[in-house]
Amino acid sequence: MSYSLTRSPARRLLVAAVTAAAGAAFALSGSASTAGAAYPAVHPHAQDAVQVATGVTAPTQAACAAVGRRCFTPASMQASYDITPLLAAGNDGHGKTIAIIDSFGYDTVASDLENYSKQFGLPLMCGMPDVECKPGMPTFEWDRWDGQRPVKQPPSKSQGTGQQASNAWALEVALDTQWAHATAPGADIILMTTNVAETQGVQGLPQMMDAEQFLVDHHLADVVSQSFGTAEPDFHNGTASLENLRHAFVSGTQSGVTFLASSGDNGTANNAKTPIKNPAALDSASVGWPASDPLVLSVGGTYLCTDGATGTTVDSTSAGGLCPKFPGQREVGWTFSGGGYSQDFARPSYQDALPAGSTPIGSMRGVPDIGYQASAATGVLVYDTAPGDNGGSNVNDGSWYIIGGTSSSSPQWAGLVAIADQMAGHDLGLIQPKLYALADGPDYGTYFFDVTTGNNTASDTVPGYPATQGWDPITGLGTPDAAKLVPALGS
Repeated sequence: MSYSLTRSPARRLLVAAVTAAAGAAFALSGSASTAGAAYPAVHPHAQDAVQVATGVTAPTQAACAAVGRRCFTPASMQASYDITPLLAAGNDGHGKTIAIIDSFGYDTVASDLENYSKQFGLPLMCGMPDVECKPGMPTFEWDRWDGQRPVKQPPSKSQGTGQQASNAWALEVALDTQWAHATAPGADIILMTTNVAETQGVQGLPQMMDAEQFLVDHHLADVVSQSFGTAEPDFHNGTASLENLRHAFVSGTQSGVTFLASSGDNGTANNAKTPIKNPAALDSASVGWPASDPLVLSVGGTYLCTDGATGTTVDSTSAGGLCPKFPGQREVGWTFSGGGYSQDFARPSYQDALPAGSTPIGSMRGVPDIGYQASAATGVLVYDTAPGDNGGSNVNDGSWYIIGGTSSSSPQWAGLVAIADQMAGHDLGLIQPKLYALADGPDYGTYFFDVTTGNNTASDTVPGYPATQGWDPITGLGTPDAAKLVPALGS
């Protein structure tokens, strides 16, 4: 296969140590993507966003409250999940590389990441436009898989799918890059983007998977975050279609790479592949791929009910989705968190044993594995200056958004895995066996925040699941107490 890879001007040498993955028995044989096959459209999992401010200065909590939401900064999110002690001890992902897989990218992604970092006191990165590279500095790299960026918007009379409007993905790209950096500020980041042309609106998955295969083959990444997906029933050939796509997961897992994916933003209700512009709703519960793949760590979502300003206390009174309805709860299962049971993958052996009180997992793979903040009502702040994504304000002034979706969950968990890799001294690869073993042990409550309230019924016609003790199809095993869980992953 011929590859065309264009890199941004500021580059650095990428070296990733890889080791054989535990649990390689889950790796099924894979092959290169079938370019001619018709695959479902790829959807970014950034579920909801509201513009809260313009200009370069980050908005205040008061500004977020004015639009009926609470917002989290890197510092308050780090406090919420007990990441701060890890960073204080120098465990920040240094020496590890997180790859972000998205469509398109946008022209100001590096400068937006630079301003975001300056606003919140995060380390600057080599590869930012106004930053002088110095030894030991983390690096940011944007690699365009197919060598070019597409038109920013389709023609006015386009009959295409709408997925080819590249600026529609800009918020997704900004979210992924900024919050991976916020979680693991010492890690290198590769943004790998694909160029899906207007006439190929349903062909995005093969390009994305081939891009991931390139990362694996050239040992460029330790952790791969995927904030996109499509419902399993949309793959009309079922497992056969997926076997042609998952080749990077097979070889990457064997090489020690950890793959993560957002579990989805539709609860248990997803859409059919057709009609393309206005797809019909599926009439039964389903989960999305790649989150359903046993070789992928699937990340579900919550309403995070801690104080948005500090992250240190539970706040049940401020605006924030369902938080006021569940007084005293630090997190509530997010209504739109994708979750349920795979139609294509059998239950992997790491899901055989679950914590006491868990929702049972039958013969098929349960989704998700773990959870993290996702709701835009308790969302993260993102800085994005892409045209068409700033509500019509002056593009040069920039825009701040509160954004949500399990797209927020996956890159933040990717940051935690990068820190775990650093602390272990080697890449951990498939971490699900260790996660489930820790959860099934006597210290479950030490490692995880067990989310026991909430329900992911997002449709009147497709029932969802309630959050329960232990594992459930909304938040998986729960959310992490990072200072305890991350070191244990590599122990």
